[in-house]
Order: sequence, then structure tokens, then C-alpha cells
Amino acid sequence: MPLSPPPALRFDRVSKRYGQSYALREFSLQIEVGKTFGLVGMNGAGKTTLLKCLLDFCQPDAGAIELFGVSNQVTSARACLAFLPERFNPPFYLKGRDFVTYMLQLHGVPFAASEVEQTFAELDLDSSALDKPVRAFSKGMTQKLGLAACFLARKELYLLDEPTSGLDPKARALLKRKLRTIRAEGRSIFLTSHALADVEELCDSMAVIHQGELRFAGVLTLDVPVLSTVNVASLVLTAAAIVAMFRFKIGMIPVLAACSGAGLLYYLATGSVG
Repeated sequence: MPLSPPPALRFDRVSKRYGQSYALREFSLQIEVGKTFGLVGMNGAGKTTLLKCLLDFCQPDAGAIELFGVSNQVTSARACLAFLPERFNPPFYLKGRDFVTYMLQLHGVPFAASEVEQTFAELDLDSSALDKPVRAFSKGMTQKLGLAACFLARKELYLLDEPTSGLDPKARALLKRKLRTIRAEGRSIFLTSHALADVEELCDSMAVIHQGELRFAGVLTLDVPVLSTVNVASLVLTAAAIVAMFRFKIGMIPVLAACSGAGLLYYLATGSVG
């Protein structure tokens, strides 16, 4: 009987402390090859620390992390991934072409003009950006440049921290289409997001991290239509908000929650309606 392939990404009881405070506490999670996985959590929940540990930017105090069955502390293990940080700030003095060329050289991938232009078009980034200095880019253009550089690297695993940040509705829709194409090619995607609607639409499964701990992990599915709209800026659920409900299934746990993304996240993380 053939052995099943190792997961694309595995966290095994990872803990990280800063002084007496835990940024991560025995965090365990597994992401299968060829899947799109979403990690959600409020600010300060531990998402950034988790990514830093994964990328070997900081050393966890306990636990292990593997990429396709190989420890993340083995430098060559990280050659399979491309990473886009939440605060992506390319060198302002470079032109778009210089930045893409440099990044592809780091990944050992040749600069193919036709492929670069196609990828730019897929993200609604005009090819004229190649000849403009990055300092002249808008936030949305800068984000698209980072995404394009990631996709052009042709990796097996993409780590995208808030990938829709700064994108207008058209660009968000095009990015979602691109991510679906990548998944269809059998590659893996691990993304973080505050937009639960994006996670529900894009991801095969998701997890909620809160105060450094894994609170929920499983499949997020939409069972019933929206009955009315609620204030999406609400931080916690209110009696009025619960009138308009989605039914979500987290693993085997059914959760009724309001359309408010922040409110749902608060409920999933704390089990409380405030």
C-alpha cells in the first residue's frame, strides 16, 4: 500500500513566549497538499508570530514545524514557498521591472517578459508599471506587484498574509480567480485574512487563532442565505445582529452567527456574544 504524501505544512504543538506572555501556546495544525487554507484571528492573536516561526525568522520555544515533511529549520525546505507579508514595502528606488527581476533571480527563475505581462494582466496591473519607480505606486499597485512576484516564482506553497489588503473590488475578484487557478494546478495556499467572506469563498478549510491558541479548525460552509444586512463594523454580536444569520460548520460544531465578520470572528474565538 503506497504511503500518503506528507502534508504541505504541519505545526506540531508550537509555543512561543515573550517574557511571561505566550504569543503561541501548543499550536497544532496540518494543511494538506493542493488545498487552500485560511487562518483568521483578531489583531494580536498570534498570526504574525506563527508566520515568523514558520519562516525561521524567530525560534519557537517548543514544538516543530514541517514543510512537505522536512523541518522548516532546514534552509532548503523553505525553497518550496513564496511569501507575501502583510506590510509589503519593496525598495522605493527600484522600478517594477528591477524588483521582479531581482526576486526571480533569488528564486532561480528566469525573467520571461510574456509571462510577466500575463501575470500583471491577471491582477489588473498595467505593464507600464514595469518602467515606473515603486515610489510612484499606489497601495493597490504595490500589493499587486508583490502578488505578481510571488506567483511568477512558481512555487508549491504560497504564504499570503492579508493578500487582498489595498485591492479594489475588481482586483480582489481577479486575485480570487488566480488563487483558484493555482489550487487547480495542485499547489497549496496558506493565507491569513480578516475577511471571513473571502475565507468562506476561497478556502477548503480554515482555523481560528485567539490569544496564541487554536480555537477552531475545520470546514466553513454557507448553508442558508442572508436574511438582512447588519453592521459589518460591529465587534461583538448583538441581539439585532443575530436576526440575520449564516450557518457555519466548524468541524462537527454547528455555529449560528451574524453576518458581521468581526462579530463572527469574536464569537468563534471566545465562544461569547459579548
